[in-house]
Amino acid sequence: MRILFYFGHPAQYLFARATIKRLLKKPGFEVQILIKTKDVLEDLLKADQLSYINILPQERGSSKLQIGLSLIKRNFKILPKIIKNRPDLMISTDASIAQLGNMLHINCISITEDDYEVVKTLGDLTYPFTKHILCPEVCDVGKWKNKKVGYSGYMKLGYLHPNVFTPEESVKEKYKLAGKYVIIRLAKLTAHHDFGIKGINKTLLGQLLKMIEESGSQPYISAEGDLHKDLEVYKLNIAPQDMHHILAFSSLLICDSQSMSVEAAMLGVPSIRYSDFAGRISVLEELEHKYELTYGFRVGDEKSIINKISEVLSLENMTELYQEKRRKMLSEKIDVTSFLEWFISDYPKSAEMIKTKPDYQNRFIC
Repeated sequence: MRILFYFGHPAQYLFARATIKRLLKKPGFEVQILIKTKDVLEDLLKADQLSYINILPQERGSSKLQIGLSLIKRNFKILPKIIKNRPDLMISTDASIAQLGNMLHINCISITEDDYEVVKTLGDLTYPFTKHILCPEVCDVGKWKNKKVGYSGYMKLGYLHPNVFTPEESVKEKYKLAGKYVIIRLAKLTAHHDFGIKGINKTLLGQLLKMIEESGSQPYISAEGDLHKDLEVYKLNIAPQDMHHILAFSSLLICDSQSMSVEAAMLGVPSIRYSDFAGRISVLEELEHKYELTYGFRVGDEKSIINKISEVLSLENMTELYQEKRRKMLSEKIDVTSFLEWFISDYPKSAEMIKTKPDYQNRFIC
């Protein structure tokens, strides 16, 4: 089987990384990887020493016009690659892959863990053309339920399940991170679904830094964009491939990033997010209300977020408490990498199997 993956975000690549490495070892399987420049995506691929083609080396702008033009440009860049290699299956989150796959009669699997209402524009451009939508069971894909293949897990378990990831304390020691520390993650919020979304502002950030220091913990800031020179002293300077090791040993994550909140939950690290997305994403709602691994607050509710941070930081048995919550979550979720390897290897039979016998995936629960 010849498989083409296209990644437009680091989290999409990380989801499939372990699966790709397994597929490359299977006789008769060929994998081609296409990417565009986004955050640390290319750095991760280089660190993993995997072959890839960057079809858009220049990172796109954040306006609606620039996002639309980028889609057109991707179609023209990707089309010759597909025609040349003629894959049997294409896997991506991107609308380009779904549209081109439909045009060339090549099966396409669209991967997501966002609800349709959150990524409505992407859904409208992608779902009518894709063959299957592979996503966590809890996700709502709108009117395309007939294309949904739901699995009992989360995308982030594809790279943070204990079967594929073990935090290494030596990584923390490499950066001389001693004692308790809290990570503050600041996202750029420039994705197509981020228009009008607000997160942590400078005033609130100053309050958070003071709170953390007064609690006896060291705050570190991880930011997609540049930090103001006054905040450089707090900057977390680490290699991108080390981020999850550092996150795993942190006491708490405070952020306006939905993706990193889910990552923290997979590792049993409590996260408190401050974003207009709070209450709108099914995966995070399940992690918050069923497993109590994360807490979301809408922008403007600064009193609540400050109170929750104070409450969590004051817990004497914080690590043990949240690791127990994580164990409960893992006991009810599948090993996503093993599931994905099987799903791709046996596709399209696997899609019909999960749709007709959804309990079949329980064999991947560890």
